[in-house]
Amino acid sequence: MNPQVYQSIKMMEMPVMELRELIGQELERNPALEVLDDRSTVSLEEAESGRKDEYEYFEASSDPGIPGYGSNEASEEHRRFIEGVLTRPKTLQEHLLWQLQLECVDNELRAIAETLIQNLDDDGFHKEPPETLFRTVSAGADIAPPPRLQEAMDLVRGLRPRGTCTADYHESLKVQIGFLHDLPAGIEKALDHLELLERERFSELAQKINIEENEILLFSERIKTLFPFPGRDFAPGRVQYVIPDIRVINDSGDFAISLNDEEIPVLGISPFFEKLNKLPNGAAAREFVRDNIREARLFIQQLHQRNLTLLRVVRAILDFQRPFFIDGPKSLAPLTLGDIARELSLSDATVSRTANSKYLECEWGIFEIRYFFTNSISGTGSGGSQYSKEGVKAIIKEIIGDENKRYTDQDISRMLEQQGIALARRTVAKYRKELDMGSSYIRHERK
Repeated sequence: MNPQVYQSIKMMEMPVMELRELIGQELERNPALEVLDDRSTVSLEEAESGRKDEYEYFEASSDPGIPGYGSNEASEEHRRFIEGVLTRPKTLQEHLLWQLQLECVDNELRAIAETLIQNLDDDGFHKEPPETLFRTVSAGADIAPPPRLQEAMDLVRGLRPRGTCTADYHESLKVQIGFLHDLPAGIEKALDHLELLERERFSELAQKINIEENEILLFSERIKTLFPFPGRDFAPGRVQYVIPDIRVINDSGDFAISLNDEEIPVLGISPFFEKLNKLPNGAAAREFVRDNIREARLFIQQLHQRNLTLLRVVRAILDFQRPFFIDGPKSLAPLTLGDIARELSLSDATVSRTANSKYLECEWGIFEIRYFFTNSISGTGSGGSQYSKEGVKAIIKEIIGDENKRYTDQDISRMLEQQGIALARRTVAKYRKELDMGSSYIRHERK
């Protein structure tokens, strides 16, 4: 894989804030690239002027700015929006299990990988040695773990964040290094001498592992970009502030989609470099100018392709999930990556990268784009399944929130069946727990 293709793939995966960091790095590296417009920075005078104009507009009109202001409907809609801004972070297990669902693997390997994921602690390391999870004793004989255990471990380690499913931070760093490109052969040996790396005793380390000192220096910079405790971003109690990558706006049933261009600056080629390219220069200077202009144009093209693909994927999601954007989460329909991939003539992997770690804002709140990909729940009607897992959970939440009496899980199961949703009592209990809602007894006690 050449560096340009690799960068294009990485850019496709990046949420808006990581993309902005990459743009900043590219601006520092390539003098032919420049910012034409950056709306993420605004002067104090412009900010105050904007607030004043908005204030005067609402003060001079009878419209306070919120449709149906003062009504319960408006208050509820406003509450949903505020709750959407601060999202409850996913657990590490939920994050990994969702990615595992997208992998094309057989049921045996998937089952082993799921067990490994459930065995991870908050740092992303094994709680118990993996071998002991599968080892059983039968008639006094110790049965070895499944032969595909290592294959399953490699599968989980390749999910994001990279480097989970390891014994400790040392092994995690080794795994993460394995995914880096263009490293000198044998450089991973440097991890066996972490104390020398930490103290920056590069000469001594270079002699120990027989690698050039300048390569050790480069490796040291690369390793600083890794995270030795990959699961900590998902630790309980961590509040996750998110910035939406894209917005879907409902204007009386007509939907508009817009990228969050306030966070992504508009890039162009430096006019100074364009002039240099036309002037007679020495061979070395001419090559330097042309190389930088070519790389700048390629970077802008990759950025455009990333944004275009994101728009196409969200537009397709909007077509499939239109009832959700009209009526809310309870109307979320079953949808797979393959559905979107076939609609857009893209690969499942491209759709997965585009959806990964990105957020969509709409009138119902802020959602991870992957939220719209959900399994189906069997319906009892002749038309087959029409309900998604997340949609059914939203219906359960609505039933419990509106209850005037204590509905047991069996009661909820019967109420769902009346709506054509066949869901066992145990499954209702499972979904209720995922919604952080107590049993009927606990809910009664809280009241």
